[in-house]
Amino acid sequence: MEFSLSPIAALDAHAQVMLNTINAAERTATIDLDFLITCARYTPMGYSHGMNPGYSDDKVAVLKRLKRIEGQVRGIERMVEEDTYCIDVLTQVSAATKALQSVALLLMGDHLQHCVADALSKGGDDATLKIKEAQQAIERLVKS
Repeated sequence: MEFSLSPIAALDAHAQVMLNTINAAERTATIDLDFLITCARYTPMGYSHGMNPGYSDDKVAVLKRLKRIEGQVRGIERMVEEDTYCIDVLTQVSAATKALQSVALLLMGDHLQHCVADALSKGGDDATLKIKEAQQAIERLVKS
């Protein structure tokens, strides 16, 4: 006995697969955002006594960029609520993603110039750990 779906059932099944794909993408985006927030608040190695985050000198600029990105994301949300054309929404998602990548590169540069350079000048296990930590952070950035 051969089993086949009716055209309506096939469309419904296809729609469910698409919905699952979209939901998975939304979960990934949420996880990525949660990851960035966690990284901004927590550093596994911590800071040495009296040491500031590497981005201290650029903190105002970083916060300004993040506020701008937050506005972009709210704009995207509004576009979806208003049923804006898909490609226009995707264009804005791409722009917000690029903006986040730009912030990530700024933070990574500051980390390398401040935190890693400081650890290297002191030497020892801390230097090795800071290099490994930076390497892992770069790997995450490249994969995202």
